[in-house]
Amino acid sequence: MESADTGVTDADKHDDGTLTGEDAAADGPAAPTLGQVLLAVEELWPESLAENWDEVGLVAGHPSAPVTRVMFAVDPTLTVIEEAVEWGAELLITHHPLLLKGVTSVAATTAKGQAIHRLIESGTALLTVHTNGDSAVGGVSDVLADALGLEGVVPLTVAANGLPEEGIGRVGDLADVMSLGDFAARVFGILPSVAGGVRVSGDKDGLVRRIAVCGGAGDSLFNEVRANNADVYVTADLRHHPASEAREAAVNGRPYLIDVSHFASEWLWLPAAASALGNVLADQGHDVEIQVSTTNSDPWDFILTPG
Repeated sequence: MESADTGVTDADKHDDGTLTGEDAAADGPAAPTLGQVLLAVEELWPESLAENWDEVGLVAGHPSAPVTRVMFAVDPTLTVIEEAVEWGAELLITHHPLLLKGVTSVAATTAKGQAIHRLIESGTALLTVHTNGDSAVGGVSDVLADALGLEGVVPLTVAANGLPEEGIGRVGDLADVMSLGDFAARVFGILPSVAGGVRVSGDKDGLVRRIAVCGGAGDSLFNEVRANNADVYVTADLRHHPASEAREAAVNGRPYLIDVSHFASEWLWLPAAASALGNVLADQGHDVEIQVSTTNSDPWDFILTPG
């Protein structure tokens, strides 16, 4: 059977067989290189916004490699990596770093070593967008604030290297006053289901309007929460002593506390981040398929409660 005449000659191709010039444009948007994706990521979530203790950026991958599929996830666990590999992602972007603390070996005898080996052997790059993704406009806490219906949102702490609207945490107002119980139910309703649920400290019938939020662990920001006169503080990983001390220092019971899952509070950002990156790449003429991981990487499986 004769092959169809496409009208493309050898002169229209690179040495590797890909199309050149007008023929490539006519064939549709081209897949970007990893390096080009990194530039798009830097436009959205600049590394300069990361906290000085953080480790963000490219963990594994060659900048010249083509990228046709990108997966977003909260954690670079082995399960998430396998999901990305099976889907055919050439790039996995996670919120949490794989190598936040220094290591002296990436041998496959350790969990982190297995992760690095699987990534490299499968040709899957790994990129971390952590506190730069928290601080940037449209970042983790912005998405959380928007999902809760907050208005007039500003950062709890302004970024040292960013714009006035960039920084860690957000504070804003509800359109209408609500009871703490009803607001806690709203928080519960917007988050993905996890074993730990939502914990609340305060008068269930107390009225609230000014809300502070911080996706991820935020018990270092109580001074900023009080300075912004927040009625409620929504964050994750509230430890006993900081939470107890905050309740002891409360004025008229405020700020009330709502403690949520670390994973759940940051998962909300993933669809928004995937959409934002897709838009930037499309504007640059690139065609990339982007998907959010379906893996629940919250570490807890079930909980027992009184009654």
